[in-house]
Amino acid sequence: MGRYSRSIGDDGAVVGTQIFSKDAFFENVHFKREWLSPYQIATKAMMVNISDAVAMNAKPKYALLSVAMPKTLTRYEMRELARGFQETAAKFSIEIIGGDTISNTKLDITVTIISESDKPLYRKGLQRGDLLSYTGKLGTSQRDLKRVMRGASLHAKSRFISLHVRDRFIYSSRRLLRAGMDISDGLFSDLEKLSKLNHCGFHFDKKISKSLGCSGEEYEMLIAVDRRSRLALIRKAKQLRVPLTIFAEVKRGRFRNSCKAHHF
Repeated sequence: MGRYSRSIGDDGAVVGTQIFSKDAFFENVHFKREWLSPYQIATKAMMVNISDAVAMNAKPKYALLSVAMPKTLTRYEMRELARGFQETAAKFSIEIIGGDTISNTKLDITVTIISESDKPLYRKGLQRGDLLSYTGKLGTSQRDLKRVMRGASLHAKSRFISLHVRDRFIYSSRRLLRAGMDISDGLFSDLEKLSKLNHCGFHFDKKISKSLGCSGEEYEMLIAVDRRSRLALIRKAKQLRVPLTIFAEVKRGRFRNSCKAHHF
């Protein structure tokens, strides 16, 4: 009988210097086809997986794709899906090395990214007194999800459509970071994961509204540093023009997420 690997629990599984990550991107769970073009669907499916690699300070190298497609998909839509996969992979120098395609009643995509890192960034490792921060601006993904569910159209650069990973920032500031993960399920949800894994709580220096804390699919970074590295981290963020908000300190206790699930 098999056993669970000790690698489970992070954004990816570390095996030597390689990191394997895999996420599903399913119609009617993560998106509806009337919301996004085939090109945008393929691009986002790739980006949410690339985000996992970046979150672990890993450089993505290879991708495996599984695409389950409805028979109603046109040849043009298939080509646009392929273009989205290929162009996003090329942007990050990723080689698509295989996968599978099958017929289905809806459009479901699964991506496996194989990346490499000589110094992975884990979720575990928080110590009392460490400072927590997040990159970018939170809240727009949930706002735009609500808008599109009401029938509104979104700008192509909406966070719900177009993700921006913080690869340069993470790679260049890794030596300063104690722990980290990408914000995929919402800040409060991901803080609860850190709390459980590290057996700790958090003291908030800034009030975080539910509209920010419960907004999922942000794909910004949630990171922790020793307080002695605070100024160095701020300088690095300014150098790379990455917005950075330091908002909490690690303490004893436990943090509980009060948000509802953000998928529909």
